Amino acid sequence: MSGQKIPFNWPHMTGKELYYIAESHFNGALAGDGPFTKRCHKWLEEQTGSAKVLLTHSCTAALEMAALLLNIAPGDEIIMPSYTFVSTANAFVLRGGIPVFVDIREDTLNIDETLIEAAITPRTKAIAVVHYAGVGCEMDAIMDIARRHGLKVVEDAAQGVQATYKGRVLGSIGDLGAYSFHETKNVISGEGGALLVNAKDCIQRAEIIREKGTDRSRFFRGQVDKYTWQEVGSSFLPGELIAAFLWAQLEEAERITGDRLETWHRYHDLLAPLEANGLVRRPIVPVECRHNAHMYYVLLNPETDREKMLAESRRQNIGAVFHYVPLHSSPAGQRYGRVHGEMAMTDRQSARLVRLPLWIGLANAQQDRVVEFLVNAAKSNC
Repeated sequence: MSGQKIPFNWPHMTGKELYYIAESHFNGALAGDGPFTKRCHKWLEEQTGSAKVLLTHSCTAALEMAALLLNIAPGDEIIMPSYTFVSTANAFVLRGGIPVFVDIREDTLNIDETLIEAAITPRTKAIAVVHYAGVGCEMDAIMDIARRHGLKVVEDAAQGVQATYKGRVLGSIGDLGAYSFHETKNVISGEGGALLVNAKDCIQRAEIIREKGTDRSRFFRGQVDKYTWQEVGSSFLPGELIAAFLWAQLEEAERITGDRLETWHRYHDLLAPLEANGLVRRPIVPVECRHNAHMYYVLLNPETDREKMLAESRRQNIGAVFHYVPLHSSPAGQRYGRVHGEMAMTDRQSARLVRLPLWIGLANAQQDRVVEFLVNAAKSNC
């Protein structure tokens, strides 16, 4: 072992989280949709411009709500990238949907918008895009394809809070969007998420589905004299303690994003010589995208042995990690989904990618140590 441990992630607290949790208890409101939940809803709606934002207990829950809202039925196909977290596919598979995996772009690692149209069949119901590392997909082209073919668009913006594409907030562009506030994200509540409802005709159903299939939200607004079971739903809302924690984070979201961006850009500058020597490739952010520094990753030279490198990082107490195993190569992906076209870029880029430690409070000296390790490992083809 060498050196003090530098973890991959260290959850940030603003200092108000526990105070707000105590306040929610003092208010006698611990169940969902209390005062802190309402504050979070208002902030997110104002920041995103979405017609309605609803907190959920996870981004997974928000995606599952999206599948219900789109009436996904057995045999319906949903086009998506394979290079994503399992929840992107699981949400639709739970309704009997079939993920149709297409390849990713070489630059951003987002879904390759030029491959989507050829994957459409009469059974296609929706396109699910993933904004990898908080960098927006080519949404204008994707929305145009969806309009021409009568498809819905779901944005998995789990990593995209406070990031934009051509000035529009990620998650607010498609019909539905999903955020994550998991402890590994920028703005956190431990677990937690949100559904962004951009299609106004889905708002009432979204509230019903989120509240166990009842019109309980309308009852509390005085719009009905009693609430009853209306349709299929589940308990998708988080408790008020989660919302209280999240509110402390949202209040500081601009600062949190700014601090992370400083660390991101410092990595980017320090690693420029390594890229110039062809030993790594740094992240590429298109000019029309404003990212949120959700992660800093590098793509290793194909000659570098990633497994040996990661083993060495563990030996040196540096929390460098790989990311997704592509869904199309997983047992469940092969069982429940299908591939359209070649997946060469997904296979190649996923095998080369390494994520570096990035969190609020990461000291320059720690960052220098991470970079020094990466430089030495890349030069030795570790």
